[in-house]
Amino acid sequence: MRPEEPSDPRDGVSRDPRDRASRDPRDESEAQRDDRNLAELLQELRISGLGVQVLFGFLLSLPFTARFAKLSQGQRDLYLASLVLSAVATALLLGPVAYHRLVFRRRKKEPLVRAASAMATLGLATVGLAISAAVLLVTSYVSGGLAAGLITAFVACLFGLLWFAFPLARRR
Repeated sequence: MRPEEPSDPRDGVSRDPRDRASRDPRDESEAQRDDRNLAELLQELRISGLGVQVLFGFLLSLPFTARFAKLSQGQRDLYLASLVLSAVATALLLGPVAYHRLVFRRRKKEPLVRAASAMATLGLATVGLAISAAVLLVTSYVSGGLAAGLITAFVACLFGLLWFAFPLARRR
């Protein structure tokens, strides 16, 4: 078979030159690719999950401090938003671990990788929002007004650019 011709659909490898740019150059089976993708994803989740758990733990302890009583109603609402976003992010980032445990050894790795990737992406977006809300809470308490808004906008834009815009632009 010539390289320009599409492959036999039974072998799972396209030899169409249009597919070469999007294909991974590794010589691996579909099962090996799923194993590698899952291992890489679980490593990413270990790192990001730890970070959001630290934020969540910090937020859980705040109401028990003496200064929490000094927060305005708006700051308390912001605290609750940050707490809920952290809890949602934790659920999304730990979701793939639970999914893996429930489908372990049931030949469901490809759907697991797809679902885990979606949960990880949504989890990272939620982490960015939770951190931005926490930054707004702290900066509004420390300085308030314009400084709080500008610092928070900078942090939120930084997350959006580094975590989403830049990688998506490089993906093409």
